Formats: sequence, structure tokens, C-alpha cells
Amino acid sequence: MDSSNFELAVADIRDGPPERYWDRLRQIMGPSGLMTYWYLGRAFNQIEDPDSMLLRPDMRNAQGGVLAAPLAIAAPETGGWRDRDVVPAPIAYGLHIIDDARDVTEIRVSRSTVGQGRKMGFSRSEIVDAANSDRVIARTTGIGVSLGAAPPGFRPVDLPPELPDTTNLPPLHVVFGAVRDADGWRLPPLTSRHASTSASLHLGPIHVAFEAAAMESAAEPAGTGALQIEDWDVHFVAPGTVGPFLVSADSNVGRTGRVVTRLTLVDEGRDDAIVAVGAAGFRAHPA
Repeated sequence: MDSSNFELAVADIRDGPPERYWDRLRQIMGPSGLMTYWYLGRAFNQIEDPDSMLLRPDMRNAQGGVLAAPLAIAAPETGGWRDRDVVPAPIAYGLHIIDDARDVTEIRVSRSTVGQGRKMGFSRSEIVDAANSDRVIARTTGIGVSLGAAPPGFRPVDLPPELPDTTNLPPLHVVFGAVRDADGWRLPPLTSRHASTSASLHLGPIHVAFEAAAMESAAEPAGTGALQIEDWDVHFVAPGTVGPFLVSADSNVGRTGRVVTRLTLVDEGRDDAIVAVGAAGFRAHPA
């Protein structure tokens, strides 16, 4: 049976016998489960995480500049908490891009934990050109919480497959199922493809859907779609557990031409409960 066509039921990793915990992690994070990391080629939950990721054409805007969502997925911030130790959940995330990485083929992420309490942690990362560590692409900050401790006996998850570096790959929002309709950008009801270890909408599809909505919204006041995202902030307000998930966006342009977009994602299956809010800052892309 081809496991890539088999969809798991959405499940919370904390539910079930402790002796099967690491089997559940391998299922949730494997090829039949959450697609965020394996589709982008970002390896987590290894004995030693490689902390690098190739930048493919589908991770860039039309002008060749890097998108925010791939960087946010390559360098997620959960307060320094990791799956091998706890069930982590993000609270707040900030990404600041200083280099559009047009000619960068691979990035490397240096992660650090700023501080941790009993349940809350603070972390940050630096994203650089893997071929030139002096070339900083972006920096991130974040806050996360621990939803509970993991049992001992960590077992690594299978490495993600290598996807071809081809211009024929569809846009990320298409792969993640975000669709534009009359109401806005909408993600489908929650499935294992989009579910985190706590059985809620993962940060990956949130970043991807937010960016699709932000780029569309920002283009109108800017008078051009040739925009480069520079600042990206997302607050994860509450778990998204049902879906569909609707994204709304509105934008304003300042005197210097910089555009800021405000974003909201709600869970339509839970009476439009707010799941995440965010803001994106754009500048006109250089020719």
C-alpha cells in the first residue's frame, strides 16, 4: 500500500499508552501525517537536526525573493521546547527578513533558547546562507509553551524526501489546500495533513495561508504585485480544531510606499473562533 495516499485520523499525541508515544510521533510527523516539514524538506526530530533547508522555486515570489512562510517553517519558534522533550505549542512569532536571498540555494538555521520557565519559553534564531555564514538572511523571535512532558525513549522520525528543484512545483498555497473564494482565503477542515501533535491546526498551513492572503491584499494599495515581504508577525491565539479556516486581510500603504497587512484566521467549525492573527510588512521589490 502506498503510505503517501493514506490519511491518518487526527489524534492528540498525549492520548494513548506512554509506551506507544514515539510510535505516535513517527505517525503524526511521517509521510502520511503532517505535511509541513517533509514537503518543504525540513528535517526535525532527528538524533541531531541538520538545521538546513534548500530554497526551491516554489519558496520564492515572482521576482525571485524568498517568501516568509518557508523561512517561518524552517525556523519555527516554540520557546526552545522540542518534541523530544515536551508537546510544544507556539504562542507568538516574529520574522524579519534583511536579504531577499535571490541567489541563495540553501539556508542554515542557528537556534537558541533565550529562557524557559515551567511552562513558557522564549527563543530566537538566525537564518544564514548555508554557503556563507556571514550572510544573514533573517532573524526570528518567538514564545512557546509546553503542553506536557514527553516520556523517555525518543525515537527519530524518518527524514523527509527530496523533492525536485523544479519550476513545475505548484505554489505552496495550492499544495496546502488554501483556496481563494468570495469570502477570502480558506483552508479545508482539519485533517492529519495539517494537524499538530496536539490535534490542532499546525503553524505551517497558517503561515502559508496568511502569506497568500497578505500578498494579494498588499498588491492593491501598493499598485503592484512586485512586493518583498520584510516583516512577519503571527500570534497563535487558540487551537484550530475543526475548520474550515477562513483568512481575512486588509492593507494600508504609508507615505514611503511601505505596505502593512493585517491578518485574521478563524475556525468556521467553532463559531468563527479566532485561531491566529498576524501582520506583514512589504516594500516594493527592487528591479
